[in-house]
Amino acid sequence: MSIAAYPSHLARQRTLADGRQVVIRPVRPQDEAAEREFFDRLSAEARRMRFMKFVASVTDQLMHFYTHVDYDRRMAFVCEAGPRIVGEARYGANPDGRSCEFGVVIADDWHKTGIAGLLMEALIAYARERRLETMEGVVLRENRDMLKFMRALGFEVAGEPQEPTLMRVVKKL
Repeated sequence: MSIAAYPSHLARQRTLADGRQVVIRPVRPQDEAAEREFFDRLSAEARRMRFMKFVASVTDQLMHFYTHVDYDRRMAFVCEAGPRIVGEARYGANPDGRSCEFGVVIADDWHKTGIAGLLMEALIAYARERRLETMEGVVLRENRDMLKFMRALGFEVAGEPQEPTLMRVVKKL
């Protein structure tokens, strides 16, 4: 399987409400070190909320997987503030080819800046462009901020019958 060309046309500079400039762009293989630094700087609680379990650090294998994206069945957008990655949102298409599972995480010191919305906006637009019909994810029931954010983006939120600590979020694209 060949990897599609890097979609540089999707990179966008954005100005946040506080005036700071950021760039939202697809992840690249050469982002591996910056992505590792991003994940390493996350608090233990932020990593737990993202991975739904305690993760001390991200493995080399996962970091390679996260930065070597085929841009067809998977996509990841990062938010750069200067040389630093401060957020990312990604999806992987499900085997049905019509739906995808997403994840998003923001650096602890960048919460409530608007970058999660910018990242999800880019991710949803790309999923629609790829003709995916549904975006879904699983969120810890205790992650009230994330559930509120998902509702604001138009995701339906429902309990997971098999796992009472989880909520499923689904958006028709």
